[in-house]
Amino acid sequence: MKKEYVMGNSAIAIGALCSGVKVVAGYPGTPSTEIIETIYHVPHKDVHLEWSVNEKAAMEVAAAAAYTGARSLVTMKQVGLNVAADPLMSLAYVGIKGGMVIVVADDPGPISSQTEQDTRRFADFARIPVLDPASPEQAFTMVQDAFLLSEKYHTPVILRPTTRVCHAYASISFDENYCVKEFDGFEKDSSKWVIFPKLSFKNHDMIEKRNVQIAKEAGSYRFNSVERAQKPTKKAVFASGISYSYAKEYQIAHDDVTLVQIATAFPFVEDFALDILKDTDEVICLEELSPYIEENLLKTAGRHHLNVVIKGKLTGCVPHAGELSVEKVKQILDSFYQREEISNETEVEFNIPDLPVRPPVLCAGCPHRGAFYAVKTAMRGKKSYFCGDIGCYTLGNAKPLDMVDTCLCMGAGVTMSQGFNFVDKDATSFAFIGDSTFFASGLTGVVNAVYNEADVIICILDNSTTAMTGHQPHPGTGFNLMGNFVDKIDIETVLKGLGVKTIRKADPLNLKESVDVIKELASIKGVKAVIFKSPCISIVKHEDCCTVNDKCRTCNICIKKLGCPAIVKINDKVCIDESQCTGCTLCNQVCPHKAIEKKKNG
Repeated sequence: MKKEYVMGNSAIAIGALCSGVKVVAGYPGTPSTEIIETIYHVPHKDVHLEWSVNEKAAMEVAAAAAYTGARSLVTMKQVGLNVAADPLMSLAYVGIKGGMVIVVADDPGPISSQTEQDTRRFADFARIPVLDPASPEQAFTMVQDAFLLSEKYHTPVILRPTTRVCHAYASISFDENYCVKEFDGFEKDSSKWVIFPKLSFKNHDMIEKRNVQIAKEAGSYRFNSVERAQKPTKKAVFASGISYSYAKEYQIAHDDVTLVQIATAFPFVEDFALDILKDTDEVICLEELSPYIEENLLKTAGRHHLNVVIKGKLTGCVPHAGELSVEKVKQILDSFYQREEISNETEVEFNIPDLPVRPPVLCAGCPHRGAFYAVKTAMRGKKSYFCGDIGCYTLGNAKPLDMVDTCLCMGAGVTMSQGFNFVDKDATSFAFIGDSTFFASGLTGVVNAVYNEADVIICILDNSTTAMTGHQPHPGTGFNLMGNFVDKIDIETVLKGLGVKTIRKADPLNLKESVDVIKELASIKGVKAVIFKSPCISIVKHEDCCTVNDKCRTCNICIKKLGCPAIVKINDKVCIDESQCTGCTLCNQVCPHKAIEKKKNG
């Protein structure tokens, strides 16, 4: 046995390998990304590993593997499940043969997402089981349990870790001699694997009956637990996910707390919950995101005519939005138990300074800054719409650039620019999209623009990586997770194939060239594209930097126009922080006094 201290996402990855997983596919998205990254960096002989072009593709690749009897794992964040919803909903009806686990990492806060959507709701909607780990240790075990549950009931199973489970650390022990589980192969049977209305009708009935059985069986699942208070009490705390871990810390200090963990959110373990509710007068539900457990307890109490008060988000006792924490849970439970904590410890006052504020901003030297500024310069004084997308370039909304008017979801920038164009012909509509997002979600929007004769400018910010989530490869980088160098998918060629007639390329760090290209495209009707190509500053080595010379008049134009974090003021003088500067020279091109020049480091 091997023992390692690992991140929660790594625990999930190792648990999947210990389960004999054969195919692992996903799309990078915080807080789930490190699952596939871990598998890539540890031994994974005979495992097919890929960053799929998007979550829908990942789901379908993994589904086919599961049809053969092989075990498969799919990873994504909560909003990625929206992209994969189409195959998932049908897959729930068709079923699978080999174990298929879908890890969907929810992001309370949200810390790095567009929404706080709750995957437990989606599991309920899709009618497939979901397991809710409270710690990295539980996540390690639950992913293995999920494969067993999946194969027993021939259904995909969702594992739903949240950010604090994904990124917490714990020690796990495992057999490092894991290998891929043997499988029988695909057996052709169109009556089973080809979805038709008749099959869906039959299987829908089967699913509902099956879920009743799963719920009854899950009542004895090891992580559905009740830890009784040491003192007689008519109160109980129900918790799920990381909220259980917070409540557990509270229980350690209070012997009058009965603590219940609900680890299988759907199908809800009604019989298990009923046994506890019968002995209580009042319960409180601790859970992140939606009041899912709370609502199920209310249904259970109502169905069985129990006189029990159920508190939580719906009663205002637990906040609806954002994360819970040890401190928040303590406040909630102190109020629930109507206690005032008296500390005998001597209070020590610490004068800890506040952490410095670091607003979200494009990195110093980021080529996206040059692309945004070029468009802004070219369109100055002209009515324009700037539709952004999901990625580092969303930060183009920050002042002084202020170049992202909308940001909805991945790929939406391309299509939303068309909507603005169709209702306002007098304005120029722009779409900004990254190279990775272009492959993931941008192609259909381009086709839609060409087919419906839109008049838009599509700006593809090609920095040769998936920067926001940790520099994962994509179809345009020329290599994949199987360790192979592959033919790059050329964005210009793809655009031509989709029917875009006018395509230009520009170096976003060459301001004049970029401005001229935008002015040219703005004068042409139809669908146009410019590929702003320059590598992410995190994947190239920089030896140069810029410095301010004695021509500086402290006009602050470089600061006011670019907002580069490497340009700072010290004692009312403009200076360049050489530890951040990459020598991109945008500031040099903007300065009207030629007060900034490039110099060689060292």
